Amino acid sequence: MRFSPFRLSIIAVALALGAGGATAQTQRVVPESKAQVQLSFAPIVRQTAGAVVNVYASRSVRRQNTAMEEYFRRFFGDDAPRGPRGRSQNSLGSGVIVDASGLVITNNHVIENMNEVKVALADRREFEADILLRDSRTDIAVLKLKDATNLQAVELGDSEALQVGDIVLAIGNPFGVGQTVTQGIVSALARTQVGISDYQFFIQTDAAINPGNSGGALIDMNGRVVGINTAIYSRSGGSIGIGFAVPSSMVRVVLNSARGGARNVVRPWLGARLQPVDGDIATGLGLERPTGVLVTSVYDKGPAAEAGLKRGDVILSVDGQTVDNPDSFGYRYTLKGTQGQAPLTVLRSGKQSTLQVKLTPPPETPAREPVRGRARTPFAGATLVNISPAVADELQIEVADEGVVISDLEERSVAASVGFEKGDLIVAVNGERLASTKDAERQIERASGYWEITVNRGGRVFTTVLGR
Repeated sequence: MRFSPFRLSIIAVALALGAGGATAQTQRVVPESKAQVQLSFAPIVRQTAGAVVNVYASRSVRRQNTAMEEYFRRFFGDDAPRGPRGRSQNSLGSGVIVDASGLVITNNHVIENMNEVKVALADRREFEADILLRDSRTDIAVLKLKDATNLQAVELGDSEALQVGDIVLAIGNPFGVGQTVTQGIVSALARTQVGISDYQFFIQTDAAINPGNSGGALIDMNGRVVGINTAIYSRSGGSIGIGFAVPSSMVRVVLNSARGGARNVVRPWLGARLQPVDGDIATGLGLERPTGVLVTSVYDKGPAAEAGLKRGDVILSVDGQTVDNPDSFGYRYTLKGTQGQAPLTVLRSGKQSTLQVKLTPPPETPAREPVRGRARTPFAGATLVNISPAVADELQIEVADEGVVISDLEERSVAASVGFEKGDLIVAVNGERLASTKDAERQIERASGYWEITVNRGGRVFTTVLGR
């Protein structure tokens, strides 16, 4: 195979690894001889492939109970949905051992809604695994292998040090054919507007990534994981050279939360609403080009307000790192954690200044006080909670002064079947405005014959009437 010079630009590192070592700093040079062009990636593969595993997840779906089916028939008549009769759902993906104690990183979508997980190692050993943490917002999950010993682990690298053009290897189990290694370059960094997860800030690569590669490792020339392969852009389902990986910097945030015993990732709360700066806004603000994020509203009691951030301000950077849209701001701000302060460079009235914003998790005020929807009501299978900054951040909705929100929704439940969605804000029931879950419980139980329910879904308010 003939390689063009720019595809083998990290000669110094490859030579060092071939000798059994690794360099701390990468010197990027152009090959100068035929011998250099014929260098192999095999030493890096030997160093890392044993830590890349196959993840098998499954879930047994039980038959719906007779009482629920009877309620469906009464509610919907002959069009009532019928429950499954005891079938199994399965998922296949990849993962990476990042700690010799048995911690495995994979994609959340590989194990989403699954309750049984098994991991197969490169040496053909298999272990059951516990799910320590699922984080849908980054599409990262952390597993813990049961009773596993003599494990090969790979170290998380520094995704912030990557440059476009750097060589990377993708290791995973595409289409279930077995462990496969592909090679390419970093095609782009900080790729946003991809539509994969809440924190869109991806490494783009042309290393072949296919179904089954999800959760696998993107390896740099130091033999470290710089990304977790997550998705591809494809019209056919196969690789066309546009793959996306979650940067290791964000993976480390999720991993550290799991190591600390947390079941969820706690993120810093800004207490402000942001929007991109387009060409018209940039012109109005006197900017040479669209950059930064515009503050459109500030929560009265949040960290942004306390730091002096105001509506109309433009945030240009977080701790010196430029931000160009709300996605990149969310990524940079999340990496700062929930302790100390984050310096934000802000443009106001044509002048730049730095504001120190306190890093703190969103408050749980008021308390959630969850209420489960009871049978023979449209809310059966839904959990209602009081809305607070913590709940709003978790569900990615706006903080509201009134109403209760659906925080959880069972599949195939009555509530799901009548059209409710997770994150719906229930504003009123039968004309009575709701200030708490206690109000909601009282109004739902008081209804006789029908429920008139007002819902706020993403800013769109509508009213629906449901009968018994």
